[in-house]
Parts: sequence; C-alpha cells; structure tokens
Amino acid sequence: MFTGIIEEVGHVKGIHPNDGTRRLEISASTIYRNLGIGDSVAVSGVCLTVIDMIENGFAADLAAETWERTSFSRLAPGAAVNLELPLKADGRLGGHMVQGHVDGMGRFLGLEAIPNAQDYWLHVEIPSDLDKYLVFKGSIAIEGISLTVAKLSGNRLSVAVIPHTCSVTNLASLNPFDPVNIETDIVAKYLEKWMNRSAESSECSDTGPRE
Repeated sequence: MFTGIIEEVGHVKGIHPNDGTRRLEISASTIYRNLGIGDSVAVSGVCLTVIDMIENGFAADLAAETWERTSFSRLAPGAAVNLELPLKADGRLGGHMVQGHVDGMGRFLGLEAIPNAQDYWLHVEIPSDLDKYLVFKGSIAIEGISLTVAKLSGNRLSVAVIPHTCSVTNLASLNPFDPVNIETDIVAKYLEKWMNRSAESSECSDTGPRE
C-alpha cells in the first residue's frame, strides 16, 4: 500500500527486453538505500518488485501486460519516474490509499499557469470507463501522485497543482499527449461492487411466484 506522496524522482537507466519481458533499471539518489531484493516500490504509480540492486539504483522485471497497460511504454533511458516506498504500518497516510495497480492510461494535456497565482492546472484526458469512479474533490493518483479532482468536463480532468508538486515529481518532464498512469480511488471501486451485488440480490428476490 502506498500514499501517493512521492519521495524522489528517479531516472530510467536502461530497459532490456528478455524473452517477452523487460528489465527496467532505475537510478536514484537515496531511495534505493532502503530497498532490497524482493521489496516493493512504486514507480510512477506502478507497484513493482525489486529483483536486483544496481549501482545507485535497482532493477525490476515488467510483464508484457504491465508494459502495454501502463505509461512505461513511453519510457526511454533518461526518462523521469516518480518513486515511493510502501507505507509503514505505523506511518502517516499523507495522501490517500494507493495500491499501485493502474486502472488505465490517461493522456497528459498540459500544465496551465493559474492567473494571479503560482499554482497550475494539470489537465489530463481520462479513459471514459474510469469516469464513473471520479467525483469533485475526490482522490486520484496520476503517475503515482496523490491529487484531488478539481474539475470534470467530459473526459477531461483538471487538478490544481502547487509549485512544490511540480518540483518533486516528473510532471514538468511530460510532453503533451504523453500517456500517464491513472489509479482511481479504491473506495469507489469497492462501493461499485457492493452496489452491483445489492442490485443483483434485489432482482433475485423479485423472481418468486406471484399471484
């Protein structure tokens, strides 16, 4: 479990294809010192398992599905990625509950300076099937960053981003229409399943004989 509070921006050191999978090597400044083989780490919102330690960094293997269903498909050596260690049992939940399981890919539309402020609007195009999990002022993880939904208009999502967030994440390195990882609020997904089951139970109870 993660919180969406990015601890460090790392960089892709290498991507090595290997019989249908890929080995992703990440260089970092400090976070790798707290990692060992078998540990979990969130890389731009994707929960990965460390399979090797390299000089000033770590390596993780990517299944073909992970490569195809996440923003990793746009990565190249030197690309910036957001890094976060799992939440400790006695740690603070500074952002929101983030599993590291990407629900879909959105598209980065840009950072727009807010007039008479130092903040920015982050605009992202979201997949239509994820819209049902998003609400005004609800939580969302974009590239692993815990953010709050500020505007929803069709398939366009906007969140307000402070300068600090831009400086400690990979947002400033993104180009228009780059794919970005989206994970919606886990509570919304559980609620949907509960409501669907309630509806099914109600339908079953109405199928008995009638006079």
